[in-house]
Amino acid sequence: MLTLTFLVKTLIDLYVMVLLLRIWMQWSRADFYNPLSQFVVKITQPVVKPLRRVLPAIGPIDTASLLLAFVLTTLKYPILLMIQVGAFSLDPMNLLVGLLSLLKSAGSLVFWVIIIRSLMSWISQGRGPVDYLLVQLTEPLMSPIRRILPAMGGIDFSAMVVILILYMLNYLGMDLFPGLWYLL
Repeated sequence: MLTLTFLVKTLIDLYVMVLLLRIWMQWSRADFYNPLSQFVVKITQPVVKPLRRVLPAIGPIDTASLLLAFVLTTLKYPILLMIQVGAFSLDPMNLLVGLLSLLKSAGSLVFWVIIIRSLMSWISQGRGPVDYLLVQLTEPLMSPIRRILPAMGGIDFSAMVVILILYMLNYLGMDLFPGLWYLL
């Protein structure tokens, strides 16, 4: 049962991350002709397209993808409970768990995209199409920090500051929801 639990949890978490990446790409107006963007659209389009007919986007926010990600994070723990114990229960508390899980997934996605961008800047030095997409995604987060904290000695510390802010928000989640935050 642990293997099945791990598999289901991992698949749901990865798909939620891809949905959140799609929302983030639309919000930041990233290049959708990029190969990584095309992959994200192709993997999410079969589920998002029918929802878009019912739920249109609100400004730059893809509400269909956001709703789908929220529904998946809300149903994740009842599904895992059903796998482990054999009982499926829908509880109003699942809505809070789903919202917190969605927020934590978004923070985790931002963290990993910034880490990957930083590592890619050492390897390919901004020449590849994935580098360009990562810059488009992270620049709205890092440029305000660069205005306050300029590069020192040619080293850009904005990625480190964003990661420290993410860690601070994670600890805030641990303080506000002590028993629940660890389970997400």
